Amino acid sequence: MKRVIVIGAGPAGMMAAGIAAGMGAQVILAEKKPQVGSKLKITGKGRCNITAAVDQDGLIRGIPGNGRFLYSALHEFSNVDLVGFFNQQGLKTKVERGNRIFPCSDNAQDVVAVLHHFVQQAGALIQTSVTIKSLRINQAQIIGADSSRGFINADAVIVATGGLSYPGTGSTGDGYKLAQSCGHTLIEPRPGLVPLVTEESWVKQLQGLSLKNVAASSFTAAGKKINEDFGELLFTHFGLSGPIILSMSRDIGTYIYHQREKVRLKIDLKPALSMEKLDERLLRDLEKYSRRQFKNGLNDLLPQKMIPVFIELSGIDPDKPCHQISRGERHEIVEILKNLTVTITGTRPIAEAIVTAGGINVKEVNPKTMESKLVKGLYFAGEVLDVDGYTGGYNLQAAFSTGYIAGKNAAR
Repeated sequence: MKRVIVIGAGPAGMMAAGIAAGMGAQVILAEKKPQVGSKLKITGKGRCNITAAVDQDGLIRGIPGNGRFLYSALHEFSNVDLVGFFNQQGLKTKVERGNRIFPCSDNAQDVVAVLHHFVQQAGALIQTSVTIKSLRINQAQIIGADSSRGFINADAVIVATGGLSYPGTGSTGDGYKLAQSCGHTLIEPRPGLVPLVTEESWVKQLQGLSLKNVAASSFTAAGKKINEDFGELLFTHFGLSGPIILSMSRDIGTYIYHQREKVRLKIDLKPALSMEKLDERLLRDLEKYSRRQFKNGLNDLLPQKMIPVFIELSGIDPDKPCHQISRGERHEIVEILKNLTVTITGTRPIAEAIVTAGGINVKEVNPKTMESKLVKGLYFAGEVLDVDGYTGGYNLQAAFSTGYIAGKNAAR
């Protein structure tokens, strides 16, 4: 009977432990927190976006951080297989806007419960509140691990400890240290999906304001477009957050990290209207409120909280009657509505990121088995690897697929 230790009871670890035990291996799933799935319970705002309803090429496109490395893993355990797995375990799923797949219950706890049950049913032994301190190797072969409860014999070890995001859930970089102690190199971890920090002080005045159906585009100092998205964003005390900011943050953060340069972000508050149509709309509003002061004539165009900031940016006298607004001033208003610009100076810390970019160098891992190319019997799965994707279920799919492959091959 093959003895396997899985370190970390997140999505990758639980999948790996259940698969390995199901194949007849004697499995210990070691988790340093008192319960399994701590981070999984809070993903997708507690709803858990399991995967994305796209084809394999779409999945790889959704994982810009070494997505090609996952080609074999996604082929062997695809999003269709994953949804089938959860459905078989009694968890019904649904597809939402943006091809996002969620449990019908909208409750991440149900996903954790299904995985927990799967691991137990397969016969793996779950040990919580256990820390793996070091790995033991003899002649480039794993022979076991030293834990806070003593030495554990093993023929294979799967490291599925996560990255550095949300450290309160147990992701504190333990797997990086274990991998480095075995000779693996680490691609410097940095925030993957994370809120952005802005330079402008007026952003603080809009804290808590959420804007739906806006378009955002980011540009380098030289004016080259980095990326763009459409949807919802949120103003915070430090800058910007919300769905489109999180999905844009990966490329923006990577650019700032490598170039050490600020990024300009343009927000189109009225993406459905061209400049000309918006000017016509503005003209109608100014005629409608012709006797009012400018500060009281924007209620149909903007959220109340935004009006004082907008007026300040326009440089127009707030007490000026609407019927006295000139064509030049109108042009300025339309320009700001279509191109509200902020300067991105960086990202929030990695502890606040949804996922970690960087991690164990995938060039040192066999993509077909997830086994280390340096140490026999050592496997990696999930966020501990230098693999990261956009929001929309891509990161969890990567975790489940690598966990499946690692578990299957470790048990062989």
